[in-house]
Amino acid sequence: MSNSNVAAISNLGALDAAHHLHPFSDMKKLNATGTRIIERGEGCYIFDNHGKRYLDGFAGLWCVNVGYGRKEITDAVMRQMNELPYYNTFFGTTTPPAVLLAQKITAHAGPNINRVFFTGSGSEANDTWFRMARVYWGAMGKPTKKAIIARKNGYHGSTVAGASLGGMKWMHEQGDLPIAGIHHIDQPFWYAEGGDLASDEFGLKMARQLEEKIDELGEDNVAAFVAEPIQGAGGVIVPPATYWPEIARICKARNILLVADEVICGFGRTGHWFGHQHFGVEPDLAPIAKGLSSGYLPIGGVMVSDRVGNVLVEEVGDFNHGFTYSGHPVCAAAALENLRIIEDEKLVERVHDDIGPYLAAGLKSLEDLPIVGQVQQVGLMAAVQLAEDKASRKRFEDKEKVGVTVRNHCLENGLVLRATGDRMLFSPPLVISHAEVDQMIDITRKGLEHAWKVMTA
Repeated sequence: MSNSNVAAISNLGALDAAHHLHPFSDMKKLNATGTRIIERGEGCYIFDNHGKRYLDGFAGLWCVNVGYGRKEITDAVMRQMNELPYYNTFFGTTTPPAVLLAQKITAHAGPNINRVFFTGSGSEANDTWFRMARVYWGAMGKPTKKAIIARKNGYHGSTVAGASLGGMKWMHEQGDLPIAGIHHIDQPFWYAEGGDLASDEFGLKMARQLEEKIDELGEDNVAAFVAEPIQGAGGVIVPPATYWPEIARICKARNILLVADEVICGFGRTGHWFGHQHFGVEPDLAPIAKGLSSGYLPIGGVMVSDRVGNVLVEEVGDFNHGFTYSGHPVCAAAALENLRIIEDEKLVERVHDDIGPYLAAGLKSLEDLPIVGQVQQVGLMAAVQLAEDKASRKRFEDKEKVGVTVRNHCLENGLVLRATGDRMLFSPPLVISHAEVDQMIDITRKGLEHAWKVMTA
């Protein structure tokens, strides 16, 4: 490496502090501590600018499903770049990758989902279905059906509509959110909020809040209910088994659209192509992103059921919505190759039958530690709930401190995890090996033991 390159790299931290505003960051604190600079990735590992290797237990940001360094994807991107680097899908045009990608996605979505509207991200996808649902009901002669019901502690992106749909209070505090017409019900978080109820009873109770909210708002005023099959940013909260069937029943009985936010759960993470398939329900609309391209290039979309799609096509006319990069040909080419890899390497089946159960067994072994209150896992999406007293489900008063203590110890020892309060979150690439899972569990165990000593000192 030349002296000039060395100097440039050593100066990146200073340049970052001077010019780069990071998402969801206290920039004053970050600039004081310095930014971690990640230079390259290979398989399930990332490497910083000092050459330190980290096992990425979070697949970037829930998204690098096929792992880093897949030359097949970069080759597909290069071919498309050389052939057609960009064209839009406005004004009666399309490109081959966009068409083929739409077909490929719907081939895995079930018989009642046959259309996709492309966006540049999951946040844009949530804005898109939000408008689409209102347009649908207007075309159906029910223009008053505009209200959306979502969940507290849910996450649906950072755009104005996406952040409003999400139930994160600390996001609503900035920007005068939520916008009008969005309402929230409680989350199905049994460990924290279930009290003395059995898990199945609690699941039904939480689901039936939806019906109560519909009654409060009036059925003729409610357009849709939206939720993640498994809450991601909220803490990988897996709902009780009774929850989703009851939600689906209520939506059907009360004539409101069911929206499953598949941005995190989609493309194999749960051991099914989509999270709603794990729970046996069929959504009317489903935003997608992340695993669609394994993060290699930004792309998202909305899967549209025939119920909604047929009305949009036959009744609406112009749907006045779209993005410059809707169906971007290079991003679509990356996504197509990514899905080919998932299919050819049978990664969805692998998560369901092999590596998902292997991760589950590894995490369950941590339950012998006094700090572990509960483990929740579906496929390669999991959470370890930290507890001060596991017998009573008593949580640490300083939830942030205990989670950050575990996360930082793991990071120092070469493992990237995410802490959401007092829940440690796991979302590794779908290609992770048994040996790498063993490594992840070993480092996590040491991090948990360290945090217990810190918190009980």
